[in-house]
Amino acid sequence: MVNLALSFGKKFLSLALIFNSLLTMVCAIGILSGYYASQPHWKLYQPYLIDGALFWAIIIASIINIFPVTTIGRVNTPRLWFHHYVYGFVVLILALVFLMVFTSVPFLSLFTANITDVTINSGRFFILGGLTLVIDDFPDISKRAKFILSLVKAKVYRRRRLFQVIQGLMAFVSLYFFLCVSVWLTQNPQGVTLANVILAGTLLVTTITAFGILTRKVWLNITPEKA
Repeated sequence: MVNLALSFGKKFLSLALIFNSLLTMVCAIGILSGYYASQPHWKLYQPYLIDGALFWAIIIASIINIFPVTTIGRVNTPRLWFHHYVYGFVVLILALVFLMVFTSVPFLSLFTANITDVTINSGRFFILGGLTLVIDDFPDISKRAKFILSLVKAKVYRRRRLFQVIQGLMAFVSLYFFLCVSVWLTQNPQGVTLANVILAGTLLVTTITAFGILTRKVWLNITPEKA
């Protein structure tokens, strides 16, 4: 019973961290979209943030976090009828149908526009949730998917020291962004909006995750067999 609870705990932690990585990327993409559209008028979190274009680094940091956190969820848990990638695709499709039926937002604007509508944001949430399930269970989708993942892991193994260095750099970059946003919010109370609070929260989790991966030397501990 204890082992089962521990397995479920690891699985839920893995899913939560994957979801956070996706949400952080979405936040960064939305900010970059607004930043470039309003140039040169929108000064992001200044004077603390050097340049708003640096948010591209947050996208990289989020992507590089995903592979190590998926390894946390590689545990044996009871399956209810199907692999959970099936539920992921179902949630994705239902969320997209929901948005098409009940909203008029263009698909390309879903993750690039600053939208506060509850209905649209609910759809966004379930789209990211569906993607989380698919990413976590990617190797089980098909033999081709498993082969592609094995190929990627083999290439990562050969450059594992480089990825460890990049992980360290991204950890400090994430910390820098978190501090910039947090300090800016303390100095600009009018900027304490739900979007900024969510951004600060996702950056905090991204930072903690990156430092956790770095200290545990996840990239260096990859072996040819596991790769």
